[in-house]
Amino acid sequence: MNNHKAYFFQALAGLLMAVMLGSCSSNFLDVAPQGQKKSEQFWKTENDATMAVNAMYAKLHSYEQVAFPAIAVESMPSDDANKGSTPGDATYMNFYDGFTVTSTEGQLGGFWTGLYQQINLCNQILDHVDTMNFDAGLKSRYLAEAKFIRGYCYFRLVRAFGAVPLRLHIPENTTQYNLPRTPADSVYQAIEGDLTDAADVLPVSYDAADIGHATKGAALAIHAKVCMYEKKWQQVYDLTNQVIGLGIYHLYPDFEQMFRIPQENCSESIFEIQCQYLADNTAASNSQYAQVQGDRDVTPSVGWGFNVPDSSLVKAYGPGDTRLNGTILFAGETTPEGDVVPKAGLGSPTMYNMKAYVPFTLAATDNQGSDQNVRVMRYAEVLLMHGEAANELGKTAEALAAVNQVRERARGSNAGAVPDLTETNPDSLRLDIWHERHLELAMEFDRFFDLVRQGRAADVLKAKGFQQGKNELMPIPQNEIDLSGGLLTQNPGY
Repeated sequence: MNNHKAYFFQALAGLLMAVMLGSCSSNFLDVAPQGQKKSEQFWKTENDATMAVNAMYAKLHSYEQVAFPAIAVESMPSDDANKGSTPGDATYMNFYDGFTVTSTEGQLGGFWTGLYQQINLCNQILDHVDTMNFDAGLKSRYLAEAKFIRGYCYFRLVRAFGAVPLRLHIPENTTQYNLPRTPADSVYQAIEGDLTDAADVLPVSYDAADIGHATKGAALAIHAKVCMYEKKWQQVYDLTNQVIGLGIYHLYPDFEQMFRIPQENCSESIFEIQCQYLADNTAASNSQYAQVQGDRDVTPSVGWGFNVPDSSLVKAYGPGDTRLNGTILFAGETTPEGDVVPKAGLGSPTMYNMKAYVPFTLAATDNQGSDQNVRVMRYAEVLLMHGEAANELGKTAEALAAVNQVRERARGSNAGAVPDLTETNPDSLRLDIWHERHLELAMEFDRFFDLVRQGRAADVLKAKGFQQGKNELMPIPQNEIDLSGGLLTQNPGY
C-alpha cells in the first residue's frame, strides 16, 4: 500500500458519519448512525481535525464525484464522448449525450448531492477547526485546504447548473437548511475568495508523507481556471505566471505514461484525487473512476465500458500526435504495458478512455482499477491557460511559447509531427489554442464546458441536439426543488 494515499482513508467510514451530522441538507442522512462518535464529542483534538481533513479528501473520489453522475453531467454532453457499454445498458446516459435529460433523472441528483456532501465536510472543518487548540500553523493549513476543496466543488456546481445555493457555514438551526439559489456571479466571487485565501496559506510542496494535499500551486491553478470561465484574462495571466514561476512543475516527457499509476503525483501533476485500493474497506475507500470506464470485454473483468471516445475525436488528432494513443484505447491493440486488448464483442465499444486505463493484471486484483488517481489539474493545462490569456492580452510571442511547449511534448521523438504554431493573428491563434485544449484535455471532463464558455456549443453540438439558451446548463434536480418547497427555481427550458 502507498502510504501517501492510505492516510486519507483511515477510519473513514465512521468519521464520515460523525462529521456529517450537521449536513447542509436534511435529506443527506435519514437515520442517525449507530455506534459512531457523536459530533459534540468530536472536534476536540488535533487528531480529530486530521481525521476530518482525511475524510474530506477521501470523499473526493466518491461514486457521485468521479463515476456515473460526474460522467453524465461533465462528459456525456461533449462531442468527444459516447455512452459506451452495450446499447441496452444504462440507457439514461443517452439523455445526457443527446440533450434530452429532464430534471428527474437520477444522475443529476447524485452529482448535486455528492458535491454538497463534500462542501458540508469542508464547512464542518472551517466552522470547527478554527476554534480548536492545537498547532496554529497546522490549523491554518487545514482551513486553507478546506477552502481549496470547497472552491473546487462550487466551481463544478456553478459551471454545470449556474446559480446554486451558496452555503458557507453549517446550519445553526432548522431555519437555515433551506437556501435559495445564489446568482452565479456571486458564487464565482465566493470561489475566488476561497482560492485566494487558500493560496495565501498553502505550502508550495509537501514531504512524502503528505503528498496529495492541496498546494499553493493547486489553488493558483484552479483559480486561474475559474477566472478563465469569467473571461478575466489579466487574472488568468497573472495566476498562471505565478504557477509557472514556482519552478517545480514540468511536462512529463511521455504523455501516455503520465496517466499510469507509477507516474501518479509526477512532475506534471498539480492536483490529483488520490485513490487507493483497500481490500478490507471497500465501501469507504475504493474509487470506481477506472472501473466504470474500463474495457468490458477483458476476462477477468476490468470494467464496465462506459464513457468511450467518439470517432470524431480520433479524426481531430494530426499525424504523429502521441496524444491519440495516450487518449484512446483501441480494441485489438497491444498497450505499452503488454496487454492485448480484446476485439470488441457484440455490441461492445471499439474504443475506451485510455486516460482511465489500468493494466489488466492489476485491475483484476484491485477492484477493477481502484488504485487509479483522477488527474484534476496538470501543468499542461496551466500552459494552455497562460497561452490563451496571453493571446487575449496581445502578448502573441508569449502565447506561442507556452502552447508550443505542449505541442513539443505531443510530437515525441517524431521531429516532423505536431509542428510549432506560428500564427500571429489573435483571432486565428485563439482558435488554434482552443483546438490544442481539445487535443490535450480530451476525455478529462472539460470539453463540453469549454465549448459553452467559448460560445461554440450551439454550432459544434447541434447534431447532438444542443439547444441554445437551454443546454448551456443542466436542470436543477427536481427532488431538490421539491425538498425546498419551491424555493429553488428551475433553469430555463426545463
